[in-house]
Amino acid sequence: MTRVILLSAVSVVLLAGGLALSTAPVAAGEDGKTVFTTYCATCHGDTGKGDGPASAALDPKPAAFASEGFFDERPDDHLRKVIKEGGPSVGKSPLMAPWGSVLSDAQVEAVIAHIKTLR
Repeated sequence: MTRVILLSAVSVVLLAGGLALSTAPVAAGEDGKTVFTTYCATCHGDTGKGDGPASAALDPKPAAFASEGFFDERPDDHLRKVIKEGGPSVGKSPLMAPWGSVLSDAQVEAVIAHIKTLR
C-alpha cells in the first residue's frame, strides 16, 4: 500500500513538474544536457545533486552525481545499464525508470558524458 501511495505521489510530482513520460523524444543529435534536462533532472536535479522536484517524494533518494566518489564506484557500463534498464537492473530503486526504449544509444552516451561534468 505504501509503495502504491509513493508511486502515485511521484507520478503527481512528475506531471506537476511538466514532465510526462509521453514527452516527445529528444532528437538523437541533441546534446547530453538537453536529454538530461528533459528526462533526468526532475529527479536528479539540474546540477546532479539528487535534489530535483520529484526527489522529495522518493525513497530512496535519486543518485547524486555531484557527490565525491560517485563515479569511482560506477563505471560507464554500470551507468549505461541503469539508464537503459532501470534501477532494479543494478540492484537499485525500482523507482528509477528504464529509458532504453525512449533514448537511443547515442543519447545514453551523451547523458553519461553530461553527468560526468556535474562532479
